[in-house]
Amino acid sequence: MTPAPIAVALDAPDLETAARWAHLVTPHVSTVKVGLELYLRYGPDVVASVRGASGVRVFLDLKLHDIPATVAGAARAVARLRPEILTVHATGGEAMIRAAVEAAPDAEIAAVTVLTSLRDADLARMGLAGPASDAVRRLAVLAVGAGARALVCSPQEAAAVRAEVGPSITLITPGVRAAGAATQDQARVATPEEALAAGADLLVIGRPITGAADPGAAAAGLAAALRRRTAP
Repeated sequence: MTPAPIAVALDAPDLETAARWAHLVTPHVSTVKVGLELYLRYGPDVVASVRGASGVRVFLDLKLHDIPATVAGAARAVARLRPEILTVHATGGEAMIRAAVEAAPDAEIAAVTVLTSLRDADLARMGLAGPASDAVRRLAVLAVGAGARALVCSPQEAAAVRAEVGPSITLITPGVRAAGAATQDQARVATPEEALAAGADLLVIGRPITGAADPGAAAAGLAAALRRRTAP
C-alpha cells in the first residue's frame, strides 16, 4: 500500500522518542520531518536515527536564512546526510536560494514563503506588504525562479500558489488540522482533505499524530481517510 503524502513532524523531547515515533508511523506515511530544535539538540545523528532501516524520506526543516555564502556552506554540510527535502526561507532572496540549490543538488530545496503562524496584521507590523496570500505568491514566484523545486505555504494559499507556479513544483503545507481541532500556534489552517483539494502534495502533521496515545494508529487512520478522499 502506498504511504500517504504526510510528513510527520517529529517534535520530540529526545532522540529515542523521535526514533520510536518514526518507527511507528513509517508504514503509513511517506516522510518524517526533523525540525530545528531536534537537530540542534542531537546533531546529524538524528537523521540516521529517524530514517532507520525503513528508508523513509527525511524532511530536514532547518529553514536556512543567511547570506548566500553561509547558506551554501550550511547546505553543503547537511547534504551529506542525504535529506530528501531541505528548507530555506524564501525571504533570504534569489541569490541565497540559488546558493542552497547549487550546494545541495540531490536534495529538494523547499522555500518557506510566509510562516503559518503569521497573520496579515503581523506582516503589517513587520513592514511587509500583505495580505499574506499576496506575499506568499510573490515569494513563491521568486523562489521557483531561483531554482527551488518545492514551496512551503499554508493550505489556504495552496491553490493560488499552484496557479502561479504550475504542476511540477512540490507544495508542502503545514497548518493541517482535523475539523474542529485546536489550532495551537497556527493561524492559517485547513483540514487534510481541504489541503489536498487545494493542490498540496505533502501535508505536514505533527501533534495530531505524535500527541496521540498510539501515534502509529493515528497515522494509519489519517492515511486511510486520505485514501478514501482521493480514491476515484
